[in-house]
Amino acid sequence: MRQLLLPFPLHPPAPAPSVRRVNLALQGGGSHGAFTWGVLDALLEDQRIQIDGISGASAGAVNAVALAQGFADKASDPRDAARASLRRIWHGVAAMGSLGTMAESIRKMMMGGWSPDQVGANFLGNAMSQWASPYQSNPLDINPLRKLLEAEIDFVAIANLKAPKVFVSATHVTTGRVEIFSGERLTLQAVMASSCLPTLFQAVEIDGQAYWDGGFSSNPALLPLINQCDSCDIIVVQINPLQRTNVPHTPHDIVDRVSELTFNASLLAQMRAIDFTNRLLADGRLQEGAQYKSLFLHRIDGGEALEDLPSSSKMSADSVLLEQLFEMGQSAAKRWLANHFEALGQKSTVDIRRDYIGGPAQEV
Repeated sequence: MRQLLLPFPLHPPAPAPSVRRVNLALQGGGSHGAFTWGVLDALLEDQRIQIDGISGASAGAVNAVALAQGFADKASDPRDAARASLRRIWHGVAAMGSLGTMAESIRKMMMGGWSPDQVGANFLGNAMSQWASPYQSNPLDINPLRKLLEAEIDFVAIANLKAPKVFVSATHVTTGRVEIFSGERLTLQAVMASSCLPTLFQAVEIDGQAYWDGGFSSNPALLPLINQCDSCDIIVVQINPLQRTNVPHTPHDIVDRVSELTFNASLLAQMRAIDFTNRLLADGRLQEGAQYKSLFLHRIDGGEALEDLPSSSKMSADSVLLEQLFEMGQSAAKRWLANHFEALGQKSTVDIRRDYIGGPAQEV
């Protein structure tokens, strides 16, 4: 029997999914940056997502350069290379013990048998700073992160990378201003500056200027994503909780909340500026163009699961904890993509006024 030939297959291939270009803004938060690792892994796995720019502070800066390394490697599949690069970095963090080992050694020397879980990691750092500075307790300025990044990241290759664009923030110690490092200025020293906790490490010097953790001044910096990237969508990967249900009363809880407020303050200010500009554009008082554009804001966070972790866990490099955080980030990103992918390029999925400013809710 002669077969019937059809001019087209019975089951034509599905059309390629539309690609959405996004910018990523990665908060710092110590070992909780492994949550961001999971988020990035899921975004890289989704072929519909194209990353235009990445801005990071502290652990967010480490994640940013680790992801960029995959694209700088010129591998046949840069997405897989980026996922592998991120995994190597975080496996390296687990292997070296991260900041927790050093903090524990200093704690034993200065505080007897107290446990960080009893007094809180931030309280510990605050107490230590009353008695010794890193210039005394860490005179050789030993930071295990430096060797890991030296071995894994080619900063020259990242400097020449066309996409994604990478921006890292650090805080100028004497002025308090944010400094953005990108292109040729994005070096190992810049990432070390962005992740320099002043209670543990000496200020990082770049061109004769001293810098501390970028989280103090811009956690993370959104302006370079707005001014130097084409995408109008910014996805904030948020580690530090914006709100807490109860007023803290114990010294440990008070210091922890002060830390959260400090590291969120710059993000709140930037969100207010974005909302103000968006409203002026919507009202016609500003014109869309090269100088101003409407922005669509999105957020991926860990919700209560991340908020419930003790603050001391930010100083832990326990491999089980890091893998749990990774899985939390993966799940959060996949949920977000399932619920909000279609909004990319169309509207914000976060209520800036309700969540960041405090005012009447807006439609999202």
